Amino acid sequence: MALPTLSSVQPTTGPSSGGDLVRLVGTDFADRVRVLFGGVAAEAPSVRDEAGLRLVDLRTPVHAPGVVGVELQNLDAAGVPVPGESVVLVGAYRFARPTVAREADLTRVVRQLLRELKRQVLANVSATVSVDYDDTTLDGLNLIAMAKVPSLVLSGPTLRPNRFYSANVAHEDVVDGIAGPELARRKPPYTVDLVFTLTAASERTAELFNLMAVVATFLNRNRWLELQRDPADASRGSVRWELDADGEFRTQLAGKDDVRAFTCGVVVRGFDVDEGLPLDLGKRVTEPELLPTQAIAPGGAP
Repeated sequence: MALPTLSSVQPTTGPSSGGDLVRLVGTDFADRVRVLFGGVAAEAPSVRDEAGLRLVDLRTPVHAPGVVGVELQNLDAAGVPVPGESVVLVGAYRFARPTVAREADLTRVVRQLLRELKRQVLANVSATVSVDYDDTTLDGLNLIAMAKVPSLVLSGPTLRPNRFYSANVAHEDVVDGIAGPELARRKPPYTVDLVFTLTAASERTAELFNLMAVVATFLNRNRWLELQRDPADASRGSVRWELDADGEFRTQLAGKDDVRAFTCGVVVRGFDVDEGLPLDLGKRVTEPELLPTQAIAPGGAP
């Protein structure tokens, strides 16, 4: 067989944790190949013909962050590399750690919840970044000291799997392929409930009860927490999640330093932590069509 050629690797960047779907395009690939990313073998490559080219769809291996070369080796029927039938594309792929500098949707949700609490309940609202475990474990106030009361402190969230809003079928999108549009499938996203603990404190019992009533009214009237899909592109519209109380309101009227407090749970339901892992690129389609959608009953997902 002729010496293989490798013309492109798409995409060129992926997570260092591996598992990303990558396509190699070239010519003279054997029916069985081995693909190495920086010397590490990729997962289950498949070879096919399309538009006069040879395509390999594979999943990247786990690799240290950095730029690596991509090597393709033709294999014989026994799975042994054929001498001289290999090609290397130097610096073709970059393994990268997930960036934490870009604001995540989870951060935006927490910030929006804080904004609504400040706007509708109390101006003195904060989010905890640390916990002070004191000697009095039963007083319900194991939080860092509050500089001013009355105050609200939002703690969390805890991520709890949500089966009601989660999808159980792969998501399909029409994307551009080598020979025209084709279907790309993604694994259903990981859907969770964001469970927060809201702690309120006051020096006066009556004021604390009033604050409890205001918080309960806030949770009863605000059924949804809404955000723009893309803060930089208003044309993409908005998305909303169900907002509700979680559990009971618990009071503590005999705290240290004559501070009264209560705690309650707040839950944001149906939040997608990720977009779903790419599964595969499917068959070509002649015309991109909108996928059929199922009507959502009142009270269902937005």
